[in-house]
Amino acid sequence: MNTSEGHAPAAALAKGPAAGSPRQHAGGRPRIRLDLRNLSLVIVLAALVLVGALTTPEQFLSLQNLQLVLTQASVIGVVTVGVTFVIIGGGIDLSVGAIVALATVWATTLATQQYGLGGILLSALLVGLGCGLVNGLLVSFGSMVPFIATLAMLASARGLALQISEGRTQIVDVEPVLELGQRDSYVLGIPPIVLVFAAVTALGWLVLHRTTFGRRTVAVGGNPEAARLAGIDVRRQRLLLYLLSGLCCGIAAFLLIVLTGSGQNTNGNLYELDAIAAAIIGGTLLSGGRGTITGSVLGVLVFTTITNLFALNNLETAVQQIAKGAIIVAAVLIQRKGRTS
Repeated sequence: MNTSEGHAPAAALAKGPAAGSPRQHAGGRPRIRLDLRNLSLVIVLAALVLVGALTTPEQFLSLQNLQLVLTQASVIGVVTVGVTFVIIGGGIDLSVGAIVALATVWATTLATQQYGLGGILLSALLVGLGCGLVNGLLVSFGSMVPFIATLAMLASARGLALQISEGRTQIVDVEPVLELGQRDSYVLGIPPIVLVFAAVTALGWLVLHRTTFGRRTVAVGGNPEAARLAGIDVRRQRLLLYLLSGLCCGIAAFLLIVLTGSGQNTNGNLYELDAIAAAIIGGTLLSGGRGTITGSVLGVLVFTTITNLFALNNLETAVQQIAKGAIIVAAVLIQRKGRTS
């Protein structure tokens, strides 16, 4: 038996281009589908902007409102970048919202605030990385199902956040942190929080589509056994993916602290569902092996714009949730149709 032939497809997984690149699949058809999916999200976003312009033009099209939409999208957007990597790698992370809450609480204790902006930022990042490390170890080396491992982290992180804060809102009195959320700190009318979101998105895109790490992520999510035969350390790769997700949660926690000037155990409520939903409508397969950062970010912007439109038009939250649910179902059905065609 010629073993080199048997391992050729696996080797191609390790050496081939990253997800969404023109050479990933023969004939370029999946690449076209991904582009069309992103284009469809752009069209949906444009339609939402048109609705806002027709229903509440003065409010929706104001500079302040556009800044608000982008700012609100930034925190969940950073989380979504990390979640997208995990899902493409064949995993799931239900703990991101709880990790954000724990990081905001830990980073805003009186002891931490004594170290100023650097202490708050470092604390938020370390908490995120620590939780991501635990998730990664449980999934990769503890052989736990990602759903169970991250669900346990969700409960534990929420409980620890409640214990540390004692259910109280922890107010930040570090001026450099508060100043980052003020209009005086805007760069050409763009809030610093949005600039951080843009930087994380750009770095995420480069890592996924232009690095070996991104190719390995796609390979592990698409076919773990083939990836292993190609020489990829699957367990190490999954550990790194959860570390990346935890890091994004730490960054998002710091942005939330800047935005609200406080830390509380209720922060990040349902972030996990919003992030997963944004990734799904952006074209990321729940089964792993395919997805784009661009699509996920567009998904975040679609959901954030919907929320803003409903608020400006004084529509009920229940109707808003129904609309989001319908969009998610439609996106999944389109994915299934695309896979079978």
